[in-house]
Formats: sequence, structure tokens, C-alpha cells
Amino acid sequence: MATHLITGAGSGIGAAVARRLLERGDELVLLARDAGRARELAALHPGSRTLVGDLANPDRLSWALGQQTVPERLDSLLHIAGAVELGRIGDLTPKTWHSQLNTNLVAPAELTRLLLPQIRVSRGHVVFVNSGAGLNAHAEWGAYAASKHGLKALADSLRHEEHGNGVRVTSVYPGRTASPMQAKVHQQEGKEYDPARWIDPESVATTILLALDLPRDAEINDLTVRPGH
Repeated sequence: MATHLITGAGSGIGAAVARRLLERGDELVLLARDAGRARELAALHPGSRTLVGDLANPDRLSWALGQQTVPERLDSLLHIAGAVELGRIGDLTPKTWHSQLNTNLVAPAELTRLLLPQIRVSRGHVVFVNSGAGLNAHAEWGAYAASKHGLKALADSLRHEEHGNGVRVTSVYPGRTASPMQAKVHQQEGKEYDPARWIDPESVATTILLALDLPRDAEINDLTVRPGH
């Protein structure tokens, strides 16, 4: 039975992945930002375990995990959580930059560092759910795109460094996906939100499971997913 640690399991792509893995009998450890959110995640995904650690404060992740029982081995670490705040470069404050860089880049790097020993034991898999913004940057997406471009660099470097340890590393680049984050983006853009126009989170979950389940003789490095209409 495989054990997976997931960030962002509360909604959207993360929730879809968690449901699918639980349905097939895998063990889940879900990262929550605080104790209240941990209770919500446990209720949303019965049978899963939770750990508390705030991705918005990566400097504290090492201390937080040190106070809790972390699995001795992990078959995968799935970085799915993310934060987005739109704004023009001329208007963005350091606070806005730091909030997105911390959650989208520094925290995944730190969480990976802390859990690499458990991933190496199982010759496991690290999956970074990136974004189309990790490949192309558009007006008002500067801070978010910078964090996601950095996430691509993190994944690429990790892949080279851990190849000899049998660790697989995959980046997934979804286009706009129907989720609470997408609803927030539309609100910031001043546009009406129609989830039917965008990718179903279940479709992105299917691509993530494809990468996880690929036979050991191969590895999906980068996977781009776009709306089909």
C-alpha cells in the first residue's frame, strides 16, 4: 500500500487527487495550515491522517513537523497547494511578492528538503503541480508567474540531483482549472466565472495519477494540460 503526502487537499485538484487515492486504498497524509483546517480535511477525506504546517511560513515548517509523527517512508510527495494574487509590477508590494513566493516556491522546497529521506527510502516520486504561468508570464501575473517559473527550476534541479537515488520528479502544468482559486482569479480580473469553461479538477487528477502509476522504467518529467474547448 502506497503512502502519499499531499498539500492543498481541501479543494480543487488536491481534493480530487486525495479522493482518487483513498478510493483505491492508498494511505494519505494531508498537510493543513492549522488545527482547525486539519479537522476539516479529516472530515472531507475520512481515513486520512493530517499534519499541521503553514506553507505561508516556511521558516517554521521544520519546527512544526518536528513536533509531529511523520511517516518513515513516503511513496510520493504531491505539492498541489498554491496562492495567487494578481497585480501590475508597478503596484506589487514586497508583502504580495513574499506571500506568493513563500507558498508557491519556498515552502515546497523546504517541505521537499525535510521529507527527502522518507522519499529516498521508497525510491518515491515528487510531483509539483505548477501552472501554465510557470511557462509563460502575462500582464498582472508577474509575482505568481515568477513563483511558478521558480518552481519549474526547483523541480528540474531536484530531478537531476535525485536521479541516482531512484526518485522521480514530475511537473504538471494545468491551464485554468475550475476551482475556488479560479473563482478568486476571475473576481480579481473583474470577469464572470463559469466553471464549465475550464478544466475539471478530476481531469488534472487523472494526469497526476498517470505520472504516479507509470512503470518504473519511465518517468514523466513535464506534463502540460489545457482546456479541451
